[in-house]
Amino acid sequence: MKNPFVPVPAVLEAVIDETPTIKTFCLKPAEPIPFRAGQFVQLEVPGLGEAPFTPSSSPFEPDRMEITILKTGLVTNRLHELEAGVTLGIRGPFGKGYPIHRFEDQTVLVIGGGVGLAPLRSLLFHLFHEPEACGNVSIKYGSREPAEMCFKRQHASWGERPGVDFTPTIDRPAEGWDGHVGLVTTLLDDLDLDREKTYAVSCGPEVMLRFVTWKLLDVGFPPERIYLSMNRNMSCGMGICGRCNVGSYYLCKDGPDMCYADIKDVPYALG
Repeated sequence: MKNPFVPVPAVLEAVIDETPTIKTFCLKPAEPIPFRAGQFVQLEVPGLGEAPFTPSSSPFEPDRMEITILKTGLVTNRLHELEAGVTLGIRGPFGKGYPIHRFEDQTVLVIGGGVGLAPLRSLLFHLFHEPEACGNVSIKYGSREPAEMCFKRQHASWGERPGVDFTPTIDRPAEGWDGHVGLVTTLLDDLDLDREKTYAVSCGPEVMLRFVTWKLLDVGFPPERIYLSMNRNMSCGMGICGRCNVGSYYLCKDGPDMCYADIKDVPYALG
């Protein structure tokens, strides 16, 4: 049995600038690392430490991995300084990932905010790889301004796929922007979707998850059809350190993608 504490060496092959504060790191692990969309890994900077991130690449390509990272702390700051050629370490994957088996013949409403589109991108790769496995896909994506949008190079191609619609929004008006303006929750006001045949999956800042959940409930989504990617304090990845619990659940083992029906009665589950 593989030791879960020993990372797999991975060569950083390329770094893609997504926004002024977000980069995608393209890694080639020494051995394939199979993962499911929504699972996370611990990415190690040797000699400094590690931090949890959800791959943003296709789960059908285990011999490579892309991880999209916001510059926000000690490890992420160091990662943003790195150039291609260095060797990092990957532990995992951990968690259950998205319940894709439940999406069969269903519409999937994908709601992302900022760098929260990264884990959802892996889900989109899965849904696009097996288009016959689910119904339509509706993508709603919000950021503070156009410059902060992730994966802009792919937005047009996503929206051009059969059965897929992509709608971006920014928080406030910006010069040169002629798209929707308003928080991502404003894109949920007039959904032409059957609430009983649609699953909503959301990832973004915790405050966004809270307001997205309230909005989805307000427009008629049952709690059991709302899934939230709750990536927080997952230090060990195996339910040992006890830092990521939400009630009786451990996000690193039971999530990090949690059904709202399971946590709705847990005090402060969404902050």
